Amino acid sequence: MWDFKMGQVMSTLLKTKEFVLFRFLIYMGITLAYIIGTGAGGGVGYLFGQVGDNSEAGVFYGMVGGFSIVSGVLYYVREYLLYIVKAGHIAVIVKHLDGEPMPEGKSQVKYAQEVVKSRFKESSILFGVDQLIKGVLKTFNRIFSGVMSFLPFLPQGLVKFVNGVINMSLTYVDEVILAYYIRNNSENPWEDARKALVLYGQNYKVFLKNALFLTIITWVLSLIVIVIVFAPLAGLMGLTGYTGGFWPFVLAVVTAWGIKAALIDPFAMTALMQVFFKVTEGQEPNPEWEAKLERGSKKFVELKDKAVNWGRNKFGGGNKEQLD
Repeated sequence: MWDFKMGQVMSTLLKTKEFVLFRFLIYMGITLAYIIGTGAGGGVGYLFGQVGDNSEAGVFYGMVGGFSIVSGVLYYVREYLLYIVKAGHIAVIVKHLDGEPMPEGKSQVKYAQEVVKSRFKESSILFGVDQLIKGVLKTFNRIFSGVMSFLPFLPQGLVKFVNGVINMSLTYVDEVILAYYIRNNSENPWEDARKALVLYGQNYKVFLKNALFLTIITWVLSLIVIVIVFAPLAGLMGLTGYTGGFWPFVLAVVTAWGIKAALIDPFAMTALMQVFFKVTEGQEPNPEWEAKLERGSKKFVELKDKAVNWGRNKFGGGNKEQLD
């Protein structure tokens, strides 16, 4: 079974309830933007469709336009969401997992913003670290997927399903590695990401097992949310003149994503952080695993180069051009 303690995870999340609420409001605001944008697009499309005597097609393409506009805006604020919401919540969770009290007279959101800004002077640095971490983690997936495909007694459908679940579990691992850096209170995010990735590699069986359990749990809960919200959203879409089942399903998925990101993902992230800190306590990065990552991942080599350059610029007086 899993290695995380459910009671401690829930207790930690309750202690961060102020930030959980902040996170909930952000992601529910995004969900609401999708619903309003898609519905408004459908309304505009309906009016144009009336002119051409094809209101149903007008509603559909209007919804596509509204949905696309909201998606485009979110694409440009994704760095902000990572910087303020995800990394901020990680900082607060780390504080409580270590049993440290929050600073008096300061809200959790304010504290989180200060910690993230002190660790990552610019959101682009955090975004760059996060993207390189994801790139390195995909190396593990390729290796595992290759091994699975050579097992003749397993149906290929099952192999594809397992590989898909593994890919989804990456979401929580890269956040845990960011937590490692925030917890260490160091000044080189690239170097701490390198160390954490090596620690992940030398303990990957434990982390992969727990990540798989957590991914399955979160997606089962997300499916339940989709089932619950589908009917109300279909009713709302009916007010715009749209009677099909496609767009209510799409918006149900978006709503489930919002609830997952706001409430379910923090549970999985906290659980895996708990496992990571416990398993790696007192460990040092294994040079053999570091060599394996260097051979198998160009992203890891890039990460090491940035770690070295950061140190040179820091102590050699150069400017910090971290993102090439």
